[in-house]
Amino acid sequence: MGTVIREQDLGALVVGVTLLGSGGGGDTGAFGRMLRRRLGAGELVLRDAADVAGVSVSPIGVVGATSVLMEKLPGGGEFDAAVRAVSRWTGTEVTGLMSLEADGLNGLTPLIAALDLGLPVVDADLMGRALPRLDQFSWAVAGRSLTPCALSEPSGQVIVVDNVDAAGLERAVRSFVAHTGGWAVLALAPTPVEAAAADAVQGSLTRALALGRAHAALEPGATPAVVAEDLGGRLLGTGRVEEVARHLIGDGGAAFGRGSVCVVDAGSRAVIRIETENEYLLALVDGTPVATTPDLLCVLDRRTLQPIAVDAIRSGDEILVLALPGPAWWRRADRITHVGPQAFGLACAPQLLEAS
Repeated sequence: MGTVIREQDLGALVVGVTLLGSGGGGDTGAFGRMLRRRLGAGELVLRDAADVAGVSVSPIGVVGATSVLMEKLPGGGEFDAAVRAVSRWTGTEVTGLMSLEADGLNGLTPLIAALDLGLPVVDADLMGRALPRLDQFSWAVAGRSLTPCALSEPSGQVIVVDNVDAAGLERAVRSFVAHTGGWAVLALAPTPVEAAAADAVQGSLTRALALGRAHAALEPGATPAVVAEDLGGRLLGTGRVEEVARHLIGDGGAAFGRGSVCVVDAGSRAVIRIETENEYLLALVDGTPVATTPDLLCVLDRRTLQPIAVDAIRSGDEILVLALPGPAWWRRADRITHVGPQAFGLACAPQLLEAS
């Protein structure tokens, strides 16, 4: 039947997709509240691809500056407009949805859209974690085109983009959102579910729910080692943030935030340095790399155990640093080059947890 989500599951789901964000993915607060209102006392089922044979799914999500969502909230019509536009352009009706990335606010986006449009949700996505670029969608890495696709923004403008590669689509998206309020809904072309899921990460939202439930079950005052074990990861250290450095880097006319976080481990006094962009990318202990993308680097508040985002961490914070296994889809040699540390300009080979 798939994984059933009810109102009592939403708190765990929000924490789970936040953990999959590895410090990025945008603030889930507004979309979590929106999902709670849409769901009410009802339920939503995350479908396995095998259970919805014949469905044409459109991967859907929010692109652009997700921080602007706090100032310019979605009205809800953006999902319908994007889906209708890509359906008209392709001549194929969208009969199911999946997520562009099953983390952060985009882990919740397809659920809200599915409730609004009355469509089933397939538990598959194109990243399995947070990544910053469209060329890092699994479809693009597998050689599938990302176009045609449709973009819809809060003021009602809709555009269709076709016949460009992933880099061209990235430029089109940046240009569109820069002139229309900072963010938009992106809907990719409806695709037979069998083909869509074959080049996607499957089961990410179910994993997010399981992570959130494990997090909710942690006892107050749980030791760092227990937190790491119960979440299925490895503890890298715990201590006070001594320094947060941030700067901008240029990339083809776009600016990305790059930075580092330095922590002194409370027990060993080792220096933990975390390299960041939109997400936590690389952790070093006394200069030795110990964990990298595509595994998940998660920073938790030592007292509340809530995840701390890259843009929210501050000097003086008392934190835990954990590594959780990333999506297995990215571990293949021809795929990891697109999402490993070197894809972000970091001169380091991937350092991954043992595959379970």
